[in-house]
Amino acid sequence: MIYVLIYMGLYLLYSVPTLQKVKKLDSSMSVRMRDQIIHDLPKRWSRGIMKRTGSNVHISGHESIPEGPVLFVANHAGDFDVPVLLGSIPKPFGFISKMEVKKLPIISDWMIMISCIFIDRSNRRQAVQSIKEGGMVLKAGHSLLIFPEGTRNKGGELKDFKTGGIRMAKYAGVPIVPVVIQGTADMFENQPRGIKPCDIFVEILSPLSAQYVGDTDVKELSIEVQGIIQASLDQMRRVS
Repeated sequence: MIYVLIYMGLYLLYSVPTLQKVKKLDSSMSVRMRDQIIHDLPKRWSRGIMKRTGSNVHISGHESIPEGPVLFVANHAGDFDVPVLLGSIPKPFGFISKMEVKKLPIISDWMIMISCIFIDRSNRRQAVQSIKEGGMVLKAGHSLLIFPEGTRNKGGELKDFKTGGIRMAKYAGVPIVPVVIQGTADMFENQPRGIKPCDIFVEILSPLSAQYVGDTDVKELSIEVQGIIQASLDQMRRVS
C-alpha cells in the first residue's frame, strides 16, 4: 500500500508540466481530440497504479461502446474502481466525485480537466445543480461515469440505485452504457491490511439507446439498469 501511495504522489508531481500544457490546448480543437490528449496521462497513471497493486484487470465488451458521448453506469465495489475503469475503458470519461476531493492539489486540477463533476450530497440544492452541470458536460460531447449506489458495496449486494445521475442522460439525450466491475473489494476493502493482488473483471454491457433513455421514466430506467448490472454480476460470481 505504501508503494502504491508513493507512486501516486510522485506521479502527480511529475504530471504538473503536462497539466500546464493541456490547460493551454487550442479551444477550437474537437472535443474528441481534446479528450484523447487530456486523458492520456490520467489513463497511464491509473494503469500504473493497478500494475503496482500486482492485480490483473480483464476487460470485455469494449466493442459495445457507441460513438459520441455516453453515460457509463457502474456498480461501486471499492476505492480502486475509478483507476481500474479509467485505465481500462478506451473511451475518455469524467466522473462524479465528492466535493471534498476538490480541495486536493494537482489531482483536483486534473479532474477538472477531464470534466469531472463535484457533488455535495449533504446540500440538496448544490447536488441538483451538479446534476444539471453533468447534463451540460454530456451535451457538450464529453462522456461521464457514475456510481448510482452512492457508496461502496464492498463486493456485497448492490445498494439501490439513485436516480439523480441517470437524469443527466435523459437531459443530454445520450445512451446509457452499463458497466460491471468485480474484484476491487477483494483486493483492498475486504483485506485485514494492505493490498492483495487479485484478478479484477470489467464487463461493458450493451447500451440503452438515447431514444430509449429519452422515452423511459427515470425511476424505471434506474431499476432496469440496476437489474442488468445485477444479472451480469451474478453470472460473474457463478463462473468464478
